[in-house]
Amino acid sequence: MFQYKAVIAISKQINKLINIPFPDVHQGFGAVDSVGQILAKKGMKKPLIVTDKTLVSLGIADKVIASLNESGLECAVFDGVEPDPCVASVEWGFKIYQDNHCDCIIALGGGSPMDCAKIIGAKAVRNIDVRQMAGQLKIRKKLPHLIAIPTTAGTGSEATLAAVISDKENNAKFAVIDPSLVPKDAILDPALMAALPASITAATGMDALTHAIEAYLGGYSTTLTDKYAEDAIKSIFKNLPLAYTDGENMVAREWMAVASYQAGCSFTRAFVGYVHAIAHQLGALYHVPHGLANAVLLPHILRFNLSACEQKFESMAKMVGLNTGLEFIEAVEQMNDTLNIPKTINQLKAEDFAEISKRALKEAHGTYPVPRYMTPAQCENILRKLLPN
Repeated sequence: MFQYKAVIAISKQINKLINIPFPDVHQGFGAVDSVGQILAKKGMKKPLIVTDKTLVSLGIADKVIASLNESGLECAVFDGVEPDPCVASVEWGFKIYQDNHCDCIIALGGGSPMDCAKIIGAKAVRNIDVRQMAGQLKIRKKLPHLIAIPTTAGTGSEATLAAVISDKENNAKFAVIDPSLVPKDAILDPALMAALPASITAATGMDALTHAIEAYLGGYSTTLTDKYAEDAIKSIFKNLPLAYTDGENMVAREWMAVASYQAGCSFTRAFVGYVHAIAHQLGALYHVPHGLANAVLLPHILRFNLSACEQKFESMAKMVGLNTGLEFIEAVEQMNDTLNIPKTINQLKAEDFAEISKRALKEAHGTYPVPRYMTPAQCENILRKLLPN
């Protein structure tokens, strides 16, 4: 325990020395129409749009292409991004980038297209095997100009220095962490989120809440990251139920887009915790959507952490009009109920507990400044609560 706390203290000092840039934010209804002008002013000629087939079929990619054409830009499109993008997807997208002589990248979609786009950009400047990028500060080169256009309010990837890639050969996920991965521009357009199904709105919104809470409670938090996290927490509690109930509520959609960005700014500097560490394993082993896994896990990890940072829990409670940390946890549980988030993970198997615990704690204890140390037995006990009846 002493050694773990010492590592956190040293890592916090190192983290302060790393200059993490902020993207230029273009916000508001119809903001996507500015993408062509942004790139033209930067002297860009031919972007690669990294997206998925759903967004192409919905015509959302056409809006981006129209803006590019209006500014005299051609583009190439890679729409082969799948949920939890894998090494092969990055290599495929990079080949399209090279073959079409692209000079910049547009990430259009949720976390998966953004993560894939970031590593395609990394490949453009560091042409090494994607697996060799795993870990921290392996890129250290300026990426091609990257614009992030989120179509969900959850991942915050438009503000972060990280990308998560699946390694299908080993049934695992790994993170690539480097300040060069922060997009140069973020376009927050609520109109792109109007067609989101309620279930996606719920899961991605709880993903954003998890980012803000874990950053706020962690050992790397600062006055700056706390301010972003606080604003995000308050906004999500107010606006997520509204966006879930009425997807056409553009005011709630825009506030959720901003909150997701704010949470991204917070956790990319203060990092996350055990919710993410365990959720990544559920995604790798069972392909559970990341936001959903976070939502199901969040109340359990909050209860685990309560005794370690009661004052911060009380502060979060006051942000949303409550008094105690326990009341805050209960409010998160009520939020999950309102959003019809399940309480169990149907794919979860008891025989996998040991492996999930081993992988999750290895990820967390190597990277995340968690407020309270978790043992394998404690991790398995939390997993047991997620088993379907």
